[in-house]
Amino acid sequence: MTLPHGVVKTPIFMPIATKGAVKTLSSEDVASLGASILLSNTYHLLLRPGLEGIEKLGGLHHLMNWDKPILTDSGGYQVFSLSKMNKTTEEGVVFQSHIDGKRINLTPELSMRMQRAIGSDIVMQFDDVAAGDSTRQRYEDAMERSLRWAKRCRDTFDVTTPHHGAPELRATLSSSLGPDKAGLSLRATGNPALRPNGASLFGIVQGGTHEDLRQRSLEGLVNIGFDGYAIGGLSVGEKRDDAYRITEFVCDRLPEDKPRYFMGGGMPEEIVHYVSVGVDMFDCVLPTRNARHGTLFVWADHPSTIDFRKRPVDFYKKLHVTAEASQFDESPVDTHCDCLTCKTVSRAYLRHLFSVGEMLAMRLATIHNLRFYLRLMEELRKEKSV
Repeated sequence: MTLPHGVVKTPIFMPIATKGAVKTLSSEDVASLGASILLSNTYHLLLRPGLEGIEKLGGLHHLMNWDKPILTDSGGYQVFSLSKMNKTTEEGVVFQSHIDGKRINLTPELSMRMQRAIGSDIVMQFDDVAAGDSTRQRYEDAMERSLRWAKRCRDTFDVTTPHHGAPELRATLSSSLGPDKAGLSLRATGNPALRPNGASLFGIVQGGTHEDLRQRSLEGLVNIGFDGYAIGGLSVGEKRDDAYRITEFVCDRLPEDKPRYFMGGGMPEEIVHYVSVGVDMFDCVLPTRNARHGTLFVWADHPSTIDFRKRPVDFYKKLHVTAEASQFDESPVDTHCDCLTCKTVSRAYLRHLFSVGEMLAMRLATIHNLRFYLRLMEELRKEKSV
């Protein structure tokens, strides 16, 4: 994918920088691990520093000193999972901030404006998110509303341009169209030669575990036209077999020339499976969250020697470094890993840091787990190219 801030090779894993930072790491740390794109969240950035704040601060790339692409989630999921109170109407969602109780009306149009102010390279549509245990009727209503909101997102995206983060793009638009039309999006200009340099808008396929609802959702989104398509509404408690079934069903029916993004998943073996059925992009809190609790992913063999088509499950192990077994273990976390943690500290030392509550423990563990996930994607890209 060619984006305003660089080229992203797929399949790719996006470390999560929800509020503008990957927990315990700097932007330089994340880049050094091999990350080429980050994920941030519109909901959290809307609350702090807010739309005006992010504009005054020059966009998220400038604020966090990150010169590579950023994808922003629209905020739909967080509205439903974090807000103390929300009310969904056709206009949008009125919710109460989990920080200060302030009532905010988040609409598809505001979500697009906020993501443009952030300077996102990939903008996600605002969608109506149904809980994992919803009835079929709720899934259907959410899917239909998400389609209507998708059209509003498309329309708003097409008459806006990033406020920040792509000065060369704005200069190109200004010189090509004149300053009076520089606010139009590349898609709206009708000039396909400019389109590869512009931000992308992704639609989100909804419908729970119901194949007919997923079919209607993806057909509606493809009819509207998006630069990529996400598979939403999974990784919310459904059975793994159902997630696999729906993902393969959707991937088989999406345009082959558009990237596919599985939202919120998952375990390493799940990623291997999803790549095998056509998914290109992933994000997940597991590597960083597990790291902060002392659970690390360790290669069973050197990753360059693993054939993931033959070993789609048993290619790694979990190390609970806080367990007693690590107390006097002076070996590296992972002898097959090239990260800073594995080069410089022992399991015993990392366990000690966790036991005394040193923040360095979470940082070192996060470095390792993210490098594991990013190395996994490197190996899957090599395998895919063969």
